[in-house]
Amino acid sequence: MSLATPADLPESAQRVARLLAEMGHDKPVVVLPQTGKTSAEAAAGLGCEVAQIAKSIIFRRAADDAPVLVIASGINRVDESKVAEQVGALAKADAKFVREMTGYAIGGVCPIGHAVKPVMLLDQDLFQYDSLWAAAGHPHAVFNLTPRQLAAMTGAPVADVAQRA
Repeated sequence: MSLATPADLPESAQRVARLLAEMGHDKPVVVLPQTGKTSAEAAAGLGCEVAQIAKSIIFRRAADDAPVLVIASGINRVDESKVAEQVGALAKADAKFVREMTGYAIGGVCPIGHAVKPVMLLDQDLFQYDSLWAAAGHPHAVFNLTPRQLAAMTGAPVADVAQRA
């Protein structure tokens, strides 16, 4: 992992770095040498637990095609029925929908700075950790934050979204 100057970041990650600076966030965007498209890949590159990856998953609300963003612990599978109970019936979001609604490609969806403001939920399990990592707009770019900072940045309600065995 390496610190990059904002000018060295991919364009979408530069946008995230600017947003973070505007929010007064004190941690830089970090570039992973390998892709962080999956939570396991990102955790391996960062040397953290998979559960500390705050992954952003986009769904499409069936009733109105609104984007639904679930920010989940990297170790959890999202229980779509739990999400649907809170936001309405869900439909799959393809790569085109994700790009149009968020401005980011799958694998780099950041929890902030979306093209269309999504309906959001924040996984309660993230609050077990002092430190989290979230995508910064590109599959190789991430940033560090606390669960409280993530909640403040997104305004997302905290919910139980994980599948339980």
